[in-house]
Amino acid sequence: MPHPAPQPIPERADPLTAELVVDVAAAVAPAISPDGRLVAYGVVANSGGDGRPHGSIWVAAADGSTSPRRLTDGTARDLAPKWAPDSASVFFASDREEQGTAQLQRIRLDVSEAIAEAEAVTSWRGGICGYWPLFDGRTVALLAEDEPAAEDNRREAGRDDAKVWGRHLPATRLRLLDLETGVLRTVDGLGDRHVVELAQRPDGGPLAVLSWSTPELDPGVMTAELHVVDPGSVTVHDLGPVGIEARSPAWWNHNGVWHLAHLAVTPGHLVGGLAVIDTVPPATGPAVGHRNLTVGMSVCPTGLVQVADGPPLALFADGLDTALYRLHPESLRFHRLSCAPGMLAGLTASRSGETLAVLASTAYEPKNVHAGPTGGPLVRLSDTSPELRRIHWGVQERLGYQASDGLPLDGLLILPAGRTRETGPFPLVTLVHGGPYFRAADEFTLNVVDCGQWLATAGYAVFLPNPRGGSGHGHEFAAVAAGAVGGDEWTDILAGIDLLVTERVADPERLGISGWSHGGFMAAWAIGRTDRFKAAIVGAGISDWGMQAGTGDWGILDAALGGSTGWQGPGPHVHDRHSPISYASRIRTPVLILHGEQDTNVPLGQAIHFHRALRHFGVEHEFVVYPRESHGLDERAHQLDALRRIRAWYDRWL
Repeated sequence: MPHPAPQPIPERADPLTAELVVDVAAAVAPAISPDGRLVAYGVVANSGGDGRPHGSIWVAAADGSTSPRRLTDGTARDLAPKWAPDSASVFFASDREEQGTAQLQRIRLDVSEAIAEAEAVTSWRGGICGYWPLFDGRTVALLAEDEPAAEDNRREAGRDDAKVWGRHLPATRLRLLDLETGVLRTVDGLGDRHVVELAQRPDGGPLAVLSWSTPELDPGVMTAELHVVDPGSVTVHDLGPVGIEARSPAWWNHNGVWHLAHLAVTPGHLVGGLAVIDTVPPATGPAVGHRNLTVGMSVCPTGLVQVADGPPLALFADGLDTALYRLHPESLRFHRLSCAPGMLAGLTASRSGETLAVLASTAYEPKNVHAGPTGGPLVRLSDTSPELRRIHWGVQERLGYQASDGLPLDGLLILPAGRTRETGPFPLVTLVHGGPYFRAADEFTLNVVDCGQWLATAGYAVFLPNPRGGSGHGHEFAAVAAGAVGGDEWTDILAGIDLLVTERVADPERLGISGWSHGGFMAAWAIGRTDRFKAAIVGAGISDWGMQAGTGDWGILDAALGGSTGWQGPGPHVHDRHSPISYASRIRTPVLILHGEQDTNVPLGQAIHFHRALRHFGVEHEFVVYPRESHGLDERAHQLDALRRIRAWYDRWL
């Protein structure tokens, strides 16, 4: 039976407008102070007149004893706060000096002004890409490209800017800044490798550094290596290759032996669930004996955080919910500490690991910063969008059902606002998540991509399925998508739709399907398999997997999903069977195509290809391109346009 979450009913309901959706402020990137007393976080909102989101930095007591205090005014992109080791000042990245170029800023908290005065720490030409304050209190590790030389400036001014492919993306290098002297040292021992992330050993020792062979995602994410860097001598010890999509390095100590763990795709697979991989760095030479600490688990790690006095903490996607785990140092297995409904993300822990902060969201509460003891309970610190409590939302139900082969599945159903199941059937829009290694958690989402409540408040029921290929159910569940997109994941989605039709929630004559990215692929795929859908929306979706493998950011990983590339000899190829473009002649469903002009993840050519095929076969469709946008929509006017088009498209056809 479905289990609807209790919904707070406002005394006075306000209409949900596109402006309200787009202008909602959102908490991001919490960072708890090393002493566990304070939490800094960012708030992103469309607060500026330039049509782009801005950010401000806030700080709150971790126990909720005082109201949050805004440290910056939100007129620039002030984001990514991190604490100094003495918990007395907050660093953050800001483009206040030059729009679009981030520099490091610092605010000392021994002042009483409501809006504190920030001091510029860097003025690096081209800006910084990342930073980490080190435990000595006087050094900050910076990630930044080389500053442009005079010759680079001359060429740019003269438009003599030919780019040699493979060398046109400058690598991000690791640099160590002395805050007292201003001296900046570059770690030359990493050569031309592109540095993406680091973590300092909690005793103030060496840095664990993750690098790629190139800034390009393909082959960057497949060529990751770990290094140990001494911040004093800047000597480098190479530990060798690590897993695909490696991230989140975390040191931990057991019986005097330092371990180094990280997240990566389960070893031996290009596509599959994330795993926690652990090794003991040797004194010399490459690391050996990498161990998968999450093998066999039916949940998927999403975040890994080191603490000073014990093994790491981790968040795990657990079906529709999120669980907090801690590694047991003897068994080398993760043990669950707690489980929270909906979504937890952005885990950050105090130095001792006794206090943590996260972003938490449930069915009717958007992401806000929560903090408290590691054993719980957590207190909400931020409240960035109280105006949303005046909206009467659609009831969000948790669904459990079976695939055609009997596999248990889950998902969500959002009923039209103000309606119950008994007043159905309703027009139903199936909203497929991206990835495919994402999931629909029992959280509140309200934006252009995840627009379930936007549709529910307009009278539509919305189905958010979690088909195979996604996260939350372990590696094997996720790995099914490899070389077989559109297979089991499509029949899993169909089984949920059939159930909702049988239960008279969905009107079989008024079915629509939408998605963004991989969800856009699934929408395009669905309308080539059946004419049951009366309308579809394809957002930044893939129409040809061979083209995607050759032109998309993820390259060979997309080839692993589609099953082949186009350069393996004359076709037909495996990916032809999995590409919506191959079935365009069957499509009769009206389609709205939305795509960013500067998208490199799923290039615009995918949408153009699909549009031309639909035009050739006389299919009713509309093709909308958003200038300057990448894989999502960032500019306010574009978000407003897309939200209105989405509703209007379904109003027209359903």
